Amino acid sequence: MPINSGPTFLPQEIIRIKRDGGSLSVEQIRSFVAGIAQGSISEGQIGAFCMATFLRGMSAEERAALTLAMRDSGTVCDWSGTAIPPTTLVDKHSTGGVGDEKASLLIVPIVAACGVHMPMISARGLGHTGGEIDLLEAIDGYNVAPPLQHFIATVSRTGCGLIGPTPSLAPADAEIFRIRDVTATVESIPLITASVMSKKLATGTRGLVMSVNFGRGAFMSTREQAQQLAESMLEVATGAGIPAVIFLGYMEDVVGDAIGSRPQLHEIADFFRGIRREPRLLEIVLQLSSEVLVMAKIAPSIDEARRLAAHCLEDGTAAAKFSAMVEAFGGPTAFLDRIETLLPAAPFVQPVLAPEAGFIQDVDARRIGLAMVALGAGRTRPGQPLDHNVGLSGMVHIGDCVTAGQPLCTLYARDEASFRSAQDAILAAIIIGPQQTAPTAVFAYRLANNV
Repeated sequence: MPINSGPTFLPQEIIRIKRDGGSLSVEQIRSFVAGIAQGSISEGQIGAFCMATFLRGMSAEERAALTLAMRDSGTVCDWSGTAIPPTTLVDKHSTGGVGDEKASLLIVPIVAACGVHMPMISARGLGHTGGEIDLLEAIDGYNVAPPLQHFIATVSRTGCGLIGPTPSLAPADAEIFRIRDVTATVESIPLITASVMSKKLATGTRGLVMSVNFGRGAFMSTREQAQQLAESMLEVATGAGIPAVIFLGYMEDVVGDAIGSRPQLHEIADFFRGIRREPRLLEIVLQLSSEVLVMAKIAPSIDEARRLAAHCLEDGTAAAKFSAMVEAFGGPTAFLDRIETLLPAAPFVQPVLAPEAGFIQDVDARRIGLAMVALGAGRTRPGQPLDHNVGLSGMVHIGDCVTAGQPLCTLYARDEASFRSAQDAILAAIIIGPQQTAPTAVFAYRLANNV
């Protein structure tokens, strides 16, 4: 029974109830979220609500109510007027990790090239990890918050639609999200559940494939926390009647070879061209793409889906879909072909050199992610603009063999002072030793509902 279950809608009263460990009614949650969307709830009150939720948690009923209230803070996409087969409307999501955001920008065009229609509302970076929208905002002209009808038309035409929350799609999430980023409330299972699921439900998707990551590079530090979050999101998906598959993913090492907007966009271009595909990133992309294709009933099995996804990657149709999406949302034409001129290098570029020979025994992804935040690739306050040029590329990984003086990565910095600071942090985050350490598997466990 909720504490004070009458019609109490004062923001501070709702915060107090949750602060003191009480349960909020559906009406109280909907009122608070509506106030966020309307601008009548202050940043301080949002931050206090997030902290109270982080510390006190939420029941399953509260999580569902928060998710639906955030979904209903805007419009839900209606695909009934399109020619899209409903089964092909499948979305993908990851709870993130250092360097993991680029995977979505690869998966969306790959599955679109195979016949999926993926309407994805994603987000900017949180804490020590980046976000898909940060990468897209580094592309000149790309509109991450287009009008709803343009979003629907683009997905209908190209199969690709990767944007952020808009004034009409889950607008309350955008406000809560940016406050969570700088108030140490990122790891809250109820807040993550509501943030992810409200955006997904707002797209009108008919299926979800997700990865919930754990380890130093993720927000969930342990497998147990990741499983709790996965089960929470699966519960909401089931309640909404949406088929869902969720993987638990290891996230100790950096995903792929780059961090930061510009370096990762170059990595994406190299991935599509076949110049370089870091093995763990490739496995993430193909595994999740395969699940999407099976859920969309485009392929009868995971093996067949994997072959289809790999074929569309190799023959250039996935790259063409990516360029079509960029152009459709206002970005440059032929983006992948012109990336070197469209995204110039940072002012100070220099490698970080290995101090000794040996094997990479450990890479602390969290410490490296925080070093990139300090460099300017992440945020320390709400709404802070990123420096899209800074970051790193060519990152070594656990199990690699290096010689003394070999680059561990290349840093892109504003100046020598910021390079030196980031270099020191990276050297402290990497352990080199005489014995080779095997990298962990990509995924630890798979969950699915029966919808």
